[in-house]
Amino acid sequence: MSVRLAAYAVCVEDGRVLLARHVPPEGGSNWTLPGGRVEHGEDPFDAVIREVAEETGYAAVVGRLLGVDSRVIPAALARAGVEHRNVGVFYRVRITGGRLRPEPSGEIAESVWTLFSDVAGLRRSSLVDIGLALAQALPATGHVAPVPVGGLIQY
Repeated sequence: MSVRLAAYAVCVEDGRVLLARHVPPEGGSNWTLPGGRVEHGEDPFDAVIREVAEETGYAAVVGRLLGVDSRVIPAALARAGVEHRNVGVFYRVRITGGRLRPEPSGEIAESVWTLFSDVAGLRRSSLVDIGLALAQALPATGHVAPVPVGGLIQY
């Protein structure tokens, strides 16, 4: 089993959420939250700010910790073909500057502000639904029920 620690930004503003279109090398695409792998020795708090800058061009500050999600992706669906555990740390993040742009040499083709009402119609990572659920419910435990995967919602 592979394991990945990642930090994700939930940027909410005027009824919209900032989403990033992920286009992996093997093709296809889906919408996700800005964020990604925490580097060795890096604090997830710092990683989410770095990831927002790398993927979107925006400068950001963390407003608060929203919660942590831990899920296992079956080998048949994981990119590497082996069972994979993703531990995601979700933060409410506020944009403070910068200019929206695609990731210069990465897998994020574009980032856009998306109305909450339009999210349900997008092919998206389950991370989007988890982040929005955490941001809306603000559970004291920092935990929400697992998001079912299928249809437009992918791992």
